[in-house]
Amino acid sequence: MRADEDEVGAGRRLAGVLLGCLSALLGALFLLLAGIPLGPFLLWPRTRPRARRTLMAGARRLVALERRRRSVFFGDRFPGPYEVPDRRLLGYLAARVGTGLVSGLVLGLLVLGEVLAVLLVRGLVRGSLGWTELLTQLLLGGVLLFLDVQGLYALSALDARLARACFGPSEQELLRRRIDELALSRAAVLTAVDTERRRIERDLHDGVQQRLVALAMLLGRARRGRARDPEQADALLRQAHAEAQDVLAELRDVAWRVYPAALDSLGLEEALGGVAQRCGIPLRVRFEAGDAPLPPAVEAAAYFVVSEAVTNAAKHSAASAVQVRVTRLGPLLTVRVEDDGRGGADPAGSGLTGLRSRVSALDGTLHVESPLGGPTTLVAELPCA
Repeated sequence: MRADEDEVGAGRRLAGVLLGCLSALLGALFLLLAGIPLGPFLLWPRTRPRARRTLMAGARRLVALERRRRSVFFGDRFPGPYEVPDRRLLGYLAARVGTGLVSGLVLGLLVLGEVLAVLLVRGLVRGSLGWTELLTQLLLGGVLLFLDVQGLYALSALDARLARACFGPSEQELLRRRIDELALSRAAVLTAVDTERRRIERDLHDGVQQRLVALAMLLGRARRGRARDPEQADALLRQAHAEAQDVLAELRDVAWRVYPAALDSLGLEEALGGVAQRCGIPLRVRFEAGDAPLPPAVEAAAYFVVSEAVTNAAKHSAASAVQVRVTRLGPLLTVRVEDDGRGGADPAGSGLTGLRSRVSALDGTLHVESPLGGPTTLVAELPCA
């Protein structure tokens, strides 16, 4: 829950405080008129469930009014559907009644102070008030006004804390959720790293290693046949030279897939330009992230999101064109990749799952929309702070 004080005027907040005093009085009447008669039924096991349901039905209506009051008059934003335990709800209602009634008392003292101030001014105008009495009254009135305002401010802050504790997850729950998210993210990252290692090993074994074996065989044939047929040996050497160039190109591609050196030397924009050059289909890149440097981890994650998405579009979606847009708005870097392929990408697939794990490790989010018939849109949001 968060209140945006800039968007909520002082008049609306004061109206919310006044309404809170009335709702506290209503809550007190409910606890007295409903809680006391239902007390004996709550103690008897046979009638306890029905009496509890009756009590909680009224309490939840009152608490729903309080939640609405906080949202309308104070601009509080609460999480979505959140089931509040009965004990916490009753505790909030009792505490809210106490703070509301005390706030009403403080407001009453402020009104009384205003009346006394009017009487003081009237006595001063009539000349029936001496300077000594006037200074004494001003001093006491100023101290009481300060205490009333500070008390009202403290009660308003307490009201906000009570609402946070009731309508939103507690700090312990938020911490537990964060720990669970980090544990899942850590496990997903480890899985993604293992998957990437297996992919690299497969690329080296099935690609580079086989080409090196073929190159060694060509060189061996050329060496053995050099004395008998020099022309055939020269042809084999030319073939071996071409094979060596292909091996170098494939090694370079594998190295780029592992980690592009251009990220460290030239930056994300140039690295994405390299992706466009190696892409087998037309790729348009719009880089609008400004000149401010990005964190290395964010640059790497953005690069691999684009690289994996472009590779999937070229291999699986039969796309004829891909568009990439990288924008930065404040502390958030957004990477959007869209292709005109046939769609149907599986968000739970290994490739997208690995990307989601990489992005989640940086507290980012990854959204994939790929209806049958296309297009496929992938949006990654990465915090830069």
